[in-house]
Amino acid sequence: MNRGLLLALLAALAVALALRVPQLADRPLHNDEAVNTIKFRALWEKGGYRYDPNEHHGPTLFYATLAWLRLTGAPGFVRMGEADFRWVTVLFGVGLILLLPLLADGLGRGGTAAAAGLTAVSPAFVFYSRYFIHEMLLVWCTLLLLAAAWRYHRRPHWGWAVLAGAGLGLMQATKETFVLNLAAMVAGIAANWLWVRWTAPPGAPRPTPLATVRALISPAHLAAAAGVTVLVAVVLFSSFFTNASGPLDSFRTYLPWVNRAAGASPHLHPWNYYLEHLLWFHPKAGHWFSEAFIAGLAVVGAATGFRRRTAENAEPDSGLIRFLAVYTLVLTVLYCGIAYKTPWCLLGFWHGAVLLAGVGAAAWWRAARPVAGRVALALALAAGTAHLAWQAWQLDTVYATDRRNPYIYSQTSESLLELVDLVRGVAATAAEGDHLRLKVMAPDSDYWPLPWYLRQFDQIGWFDGRPADPAAPIVVAATKLDVALDDQKTHFMVGIFELRPQVFLQLYVRRDLWNQYLAKRPKPAE
Repeated sequence: MNRGLLLALLAALAVALALRVPQLADRPLHNDEAVNTIKFRALWEKGGYRYDPNEHHGPTLFYATLAWLRLTGAPGFVRMGEADFRWVTVLFGVGLILLLPLLADGLGRGGTAAAAGLTAVSPAFVFYSRYFIHEMLLVWCTLLLLAAAWRYHRRPHWGWAVLAGAGLGLMQATKETFVLNLAAMVAGIAANWLWVRWTAPPGAPRPTPLATVRALISPAHLAAAAGVTVLVAVVLFSSFFTNASGPLDSFRTYLPWVNRAAGASPHLHPWNYYLEHLLWFHPKAGHWFSEAFIAGLAVVGAATGFRRRTAENAEPDSGLIRFLAVYTLVLTVLYCGIAYKTPWCLLGFWHGAVLLAGVGAAAWWRAARPVAGRVALALALAAGTAHLAWQAWQLDTVYATDRRNPYIYSQTSESLLELVDLVRGVAATAAEGDHLRLKVMAPDSDYWPLPWYLRQFDQIGWFDGRPADPAAPIVVAATKLDVALDDQKTHFMVGIFELRPQVFLQLYVRRDLWNQYLAKRPKPAE
């Protein structure tokens, strides 16, 4: 590897870690993160995992977490913290930079270095690298497939074919939306083939698509890649051959997910939802946030792929850039066209934009003349990159739970942590301790992430509504249920706490326990 590129990658890795690791546990767990931790608990404590085709996405996240926590000697589940889980997605987020050298002769050394730097500072990638959900793993597995396929294209070999097959199998086992990435890849390959055919000089051979595939891919290598894809997917979906229905469930899953995508979901947003959040998010009160710097560079980078090349092995490779341009555009259109939207889904197409932006930055640098032009361009690129890094830091610290953050979505309120502290404090003064009986009730199980925060209690009941007998030493109830235990003079309603925007919980404590807690709690300093 070129020494300059190596230094650039190391610098990007350092910046990526500096933005992703600090205060990793400070933001309360989002309800999706909490669901994943509880789903993981069965795998950690009982060695069992069963893929659910209706919810929770694929098994890759859970097995990757298991490997990481075993490797780091994590404590028992109750003693684990938020950072223990978020380190997994941090590593995959940083791992995007580690895969880039495989594309260096396609993106160009300058483009690769710039793409590494933009990956390190992109606010969206920084923010969701600190989110214990599947999306960052899907982006990493997708890049693994693309990088291995590119290396195979440059020099066909069994190893690259097998690695590409593994990447595809991991994509399938990570999240159902991988089919959108595949559709965009097919579009990119087809568009590239049509472009080459259209721009070929008169009299040049014009092979059919099938002949082109046969010329590029050995049937034996293709069979090996397909076999590895199936093997990886079957092993993970079957929970290492302990769940026979898992592989079939990986196809059944598209029935509920297609219904959601068609509109049977509360997560419906207009077509420009992702673009607004990425390019110009300006709440009424607060800073504006934008990654338009990346989008502008990506347009420049995409344009370089459609220029005629004279050198056979010129960097960047026009074919790869054309593929990335069409792939990114098609994937963007697909995600924007689906009514079901959650903000982290933008990472898939935005990563394509980041790669193209690296190419665009390098293209501008090559074109800048004379010295004064390069100095001005260097200052502009440095300012744009620094602004992205500043935004990333702000969004992960000052705005980590703020609704003015473009990447916040139904974020758990810090108010909930006050409820959790009270519950733990009351239990600590009770004779039963962590065996104290609790009841938590909310319509449609709208109490997450409490199962994570109350994981130490082993006598806890979870209810989708008001049970016939709602009473318990400690009761947490959605305000919508109107439990009103304080009317019965058996409990105190000690507070109302915001779970997330427009969702509130009431905390009831049996009178004798509350009085005992008040008597035993430390007196505030005068």
